[in-house]
Amino acid sequence: MYTESEVLEYVEQEDVKFIRLAYFDLSGKQKNISIMAGELSRAFEKGISFDGSAVTGFEQPQNSDLYLHPDASTLSVIPWRPTSGKVVRMFCDITYPDGTPYEKDCRHMLKEAVKYARENYDLEFKFGTEFEFYLFKLAENGEPTKIPFDNAGYMDIAPEDKGENIRREIDFTLEQMGITPEYSHHEEGPGQNEIDFRSSTALNAADNANTFKWIVRTKAASNGLYADFSPKPLPHHSGNGLHINVSCNQQEKMPSILAGILDHMSELTYYLNPSQNSYERLGECKAPKYICWGVHNRSAIIRTGSDNPVEKVQIRSADSECNIYIALSLLIYAAIDGIERKLQPPAPASENLFDSQQTKNVTYDIIPENLTAARKIAQASSFIKKYVKF
Repeated sequence: MYTESEVLEYVEQEDVKFIRLAYFDLSGKQKNISIMAGELSRAFEKGISFDGSAVTGFEQPQNSDLYLHPDASTLSVIPWRPTSGKVVRMFCDITYPDGTPYEKDCRHMLKEAVKYARENYDLEFKFGTEFEFYLFKLAENGEPTKIPFDNAGYMDIAPEDKGENIRREIDFTLEQMGITPEYSHHEEGPGQNEIDFRSSTALNAADNANTFKWIVRTKAASNGLYADFSPKPLPHHSGNGLHINVSCNQQEKMPSILAGILDHMSELTYYLNPSQNSYERLGECKAPKYICWGVHNRSAIIRTGSDNPVEKVQIRSADSECNIYIALSLLIYAAIDGIERKLQPPAPASENLFDSQQTKNVTYDIIPENLTAARKIAQASSFIKKYVKF
């Protein structure tokens, strides 16, 4: 990790000309402003102002000045930009003009959740992410189509798998930016790919996830393709999930963590699945809808690798449309709530919940069936209101 003085020294010695200051809107979309190297000292000292009223969901014009403060520890060279006159990127904290943290800064929200867990419970959560995405061809005018780049299937190899070289480019670029993927492969859908990451701290996992999506889209475009992370790009094929693996430094608390997340799953759904397209994915093609957990059971909404002990839990309903900073924040708070209330999980599900014959007599609750229902449940939730202030 770099300090501010080390970043200033690096910029001077390594011929850095442009610094991208990145932040996120409420949907989790990355934004940025570029400054010249000579402005970096001012950015560290006073911040760089921007128009908060131009960002959907932020501020009104009469009270719109916000400031970006670069986080020196997130410095990363953008490897596909020129090596002479380098371009680097740092994620930023957002504040009001008086320096007060901006409550709609989702990175700040996650930092607060991490701090709360550490200071009150000595808990350190770790998160690992598994991303699925499609590669589609571009039309002659450069617009994306829904024509898959290939017709390969699960873990197929070249020549059927045409995404092999692109995934390699993505992996190499990730490494150049200090992020090491765990593994990658072709997924079940035509033109569908998956790249997974080992567990890391909450903020690091969220930052890396957004860097990853940016790299995938950039590398796809440079190869004349379009990378689609939407939950259900093709009606009759597998959707794109974002599987989130959760563990912590107190393994004995994992059953209560599992129970807490399960207990709040309906309320969390609006933030894990924030688009109408999300609900076209759930309930089929290995995208679960029943609120239950199972050992090795991919049809349950939470899967574990064991039940005695529970070492980690995998949330399988989320998708990449979510703002991952908000999603991880709420998962932390749900986990802590399970610990505070000493909740214990119910018996694990053993049924194949994608099989209609096996679900005839099950009594598990189902997550909200559409975006409107999910929003209403979240809006009525005292748990959500406690932590989401916008």
